[in-house]
Amino acid sequence: MIPVRSAPDTADARGQVLLSIARESLLTAFGRALGAPHPEPWLDEPGATFVTLRLSGELRGCVGSIRAYRPLRDDVHSNARAAAFSDTRFPPLARSELDAVSLEVSLLSEPDPLPVRDEEELCRVLRPGVDGVILECHDCRGTFLPQVWEQLPDPREFLAHLRHKAGLPPGFWHNDLRVWRYTVTKWEE
Repeated sequence: MIPVRSAPDTADARGQVLLSIARESLLTAFGRALGAPHPEPWLDEPGATFVTLRLSGELRGCVGSIRAYRPLRDDVHSNARAAAFSDTRFPPLARSELDAVSLEVSLLSEPDPLPVRDEEELCRVLRPGVDGVILECHDCRGTFLPQVWEQLPDPREFLAHLRHKAGLPPGFWHNDLRVWRYTVTKWEE
């Protein structure tokens, strides 16, 4: 379970707005609704989110932003559409799936660099269930949200799968490898 780091009332209210924006993004893509106005000023602040779609409890799409570079409302709206229609692991979401798909929005903290010398040190400083992790080396980059720890609780296995996702060879470690960690506040329907 990913801890909610904000006051529950504030976090829940914001989460409901973010989930509403994500759902409306999908509904409007299928011509089933017009986007509702969300005048909350905090939505105009830059934010980085991931939107995850699940169908019958199984992953159906997940796309997001690692760094905040656009208004939070735009980030959620765009990432919901991308998770539904542009996640290359899945075919585009079908109209028949729309009502059955559930949404999760994860709001990311600013990533913090982890200056580690080797995998041993990285495994010692990682906080399973808490840390999202970014690996990057040259043109290869991948991230796992903290939720991935639920399927991969062992730090070595977590890193092995993250290397694979980033396009890095098994056991890869290099002086140019950069590692960041972040946390999320998440909400789900």
